[in-house]
Amino acid sequence: MADGSESDGFEWLGERPLAAAPRLLGNVLEVGARSGRIVEVEAYEGVDDLASHAAGGRTARNAAMFGRAGLLYVYRSYGVHWCANIVCGTEDRPGAVLIRALEPLTGLDEMWADRPRARTVTDLCSGPGKLCAALGIGGHHDGTDLLSAESPVRLLMAESGGPVGPVVRGPRVGITKAADRPWRFALEGNPHVSRPRPPWS
Repeated sequence: MADGSESDGFEWLGERPLAAAPRLLGNVLEVGARSGRIVEVEAYEGVDDLASHAAGGRTARNAAMFGRAGLLYVYRSYGVHWCANIVCGTEDRPGAVLIRALEPLTGLDEMWADRPRARTVTDLCSGPGKLCAALGIGGHHDGTDLLSAESPVRLLMAESGGPVGPVVRGPRVGITKAADRPWRFALEGNPHVSRPRPPWS
């Protein structure tokens, strides 16, 4: 890791995305004064997962996915919304976990300013595009080292060390390939989870 790394406790990001995804729940994503607790994620494996951006091999767009665990992979969805992913696994087996929803913690005034269409606090970060807009994450953050103390976007360990409460899982949404795989994870009962909301299983 780069100097100033705070990787202690996040060594498990080197595991496959499917194993790392539920362990991300409860941890915190921070961008300057804004932060939110991760309450929903989706795992995307590598070349054997047709829904993954890595399935077709390395490109300029998905290069961060082929980097080391703990990098931020940011892409624009349908040319409209930015989406943030945490790279997991090893460089020879690319994969990432999409952050689908956050529970806002700090910097809510700034979030409201950048999400003027939101009507309730539970709508601020209840979706991958919403949370990127609320936190100010964009394409210029692609490839950022989330585990560096000097990073503009940081992944911080939850005080509990992991998920707070039971975890539920279900099929991924918003995709057409491998859509039946139950690789979406969320904190049960959390009101900030995106739609369609649990219960799943």
